[in-house]
Amino acid sequence: MKKNTRSKARARTKKVHIQSTERGLTSQAGLIPVVKFLKKRGLLDALETFVPHARGSNAVYQLSDAMYITVLGFIAGAGSLLKVAAVWSDGVLRRIAGWIRIPDDTSLGRIFKEVNAEQISLMEALQHRLRSALWKDALRAGTSKVAALREMWIDADSTVDTVFGHQEGAAKGYNPEKRGALSYHPIMAFCCETKEVLQAWLRAGNAYTSNGIIEFMKQLLAHLPNRTRIIFRGDSGFFAGSLLAMLESKGHGYLIKVKLKNLVALMGKQVWTPIPNQPGWEQCEFEHECSGWGKPRRFVAVRVEEEKQPSKQQELFDNKEYKYFCYVTTEPLCPWDAHKKYGERATCETWVEETKSQMGICHIRTGEFLANSALFQCAILAYNVMRWMALMSAIRLT
Repeated sequence: MKKNTRSKARARTKKVHIQSTERGLTSQAGLIPVVKFLKKRGLLDALETFVPHARGSNAVYQLSDAMYITVLGFIAGAGSLLKVAAVWSDGVLRRIAGWIRIPDDTSLGRIFKEVNAEQISLMEALQHRLRSALWKDALRAGTSKVAALREMWIDADSTVDTVFGHQEGAAKGYNPEKRGALSYHPIMAFCCETKEVLQAWLRAGNAYTSNGIIEFMKQLLAHLPNRTRIIFRGDSGFFAGSLLAMLESKGHGYLIKVKLKNLVALMGKQVWTPIPNQPGWEQCEFEHECSGWGKPRRFVAVRVEEEKQPSKQQELFDNKEYKYFCYVTTEPLCPWDAHKKYGERATCETWVEETKSQMGICHIRTGEFLANSALFQCAILAYNVMRWMALMSAIRLT
C-alpha cells in the first residue's frame, strides 16, 4: 500500500493538553487513558505486523485499522458498527489517537468480511503474545505476580447467544431462554487470578459444550508459561475422559463436575460421613472407572438431605432424599473443600455476562461466520484491554 494513500486517514499523534475549558469539548474523555495505554503497548503496530492483510494499493484503511477502531468502539459501549463509527466522530478523540478521518460502518463491515480462517487464528495468537509481554511487565513493575505463578486455576465455560435473521454458522442447539431459536455457542477460558479471557472461540449453535475442547486446551496450554501447572475447572459439560487424559498427560490437573445420570446408584453404595460444622451435609470419596476411560479416577462427593414435601399419603418407611454434588479431580482436596472450590466458579459466569453486556460479544453480526468471528475476537480483546489496564495499575476488578 502506498504511504500517501493511508496518510489520508492517519496523522502523527500530538500531545494534547487536557483541562476543563469550554473549548475542544469531548464526550469520549474516558477513552483517552485507553488510547494512551494502547499506544504504549503498541497495539496498532502489532495488529499490522502479526495479522497481515493485503488490500488494494488505493485502500485507505487496513484490517488493522478496522480492528483498532472497533476495539475502542467496544470499550466505549458501542453495540453496532454504526455506533462504533459514531464514537469516532468525536474530533478530540481522533486527534489524540492520530486519525484524520475514520471509515463508516459500511466500510468497517466490508473489511471484516475479507477476513479468512488463518487470520482469525492470528488474532488469537496476537492476544496471547500481548498478554505474555504484559504479564512480564506487570511482574517487573510489581503490580502482579501472575507470570510467576506455579499453579493457575482456569475456568472454562460456554454461553449461548441467540441470533435472528440469516447468520452463517448459526444453528439450533441448547438454548434455555429461546428454545428452538438459532444461536451461536462460544467457548471461553478465564484466568481466575486476573479475570481476563485467556482464549475464546466462536462456535456454531449446535456445538456441544465440550466440542473441540481438546484442541482448544492444547492451543491455550501452548501459549502459557511452561513452568505453570494448570488446574482446569468446568461444569459437567466438560466431563469427558479424553479431556482428563490430555490434562494428565501434560502434568496438569482438573476439578470437573460429574454427570450424575448413571451414577446415582453408585452414590448410594458409598460410605457417607457427616461434615464437621455443616449440619445436614455428608461427604465421601471413591475411585471409579467410567466406560472408555481405561483407568479409575478419584471422585469426591457431598450430599444434603432435602426437605420432603408434605404428602397426604403416609409412607411405610422413612426414606430420606438427598441432593448430590459430585466431582472428579486430581487435587488433594477433601470432598467439602472441593465442593467449595468448585463454587468459586460462579464468578466465571459473571465474567461471561460482562463480556456479553459490556463488550457485546456476538452482538455485532455481518451475516458471515468468519467476519463475525473477527468481531468476536475484537470484543474479547476489548474486554482484556480493560483487565490489562487494571493489572498494570494493581487494581483488582471483581
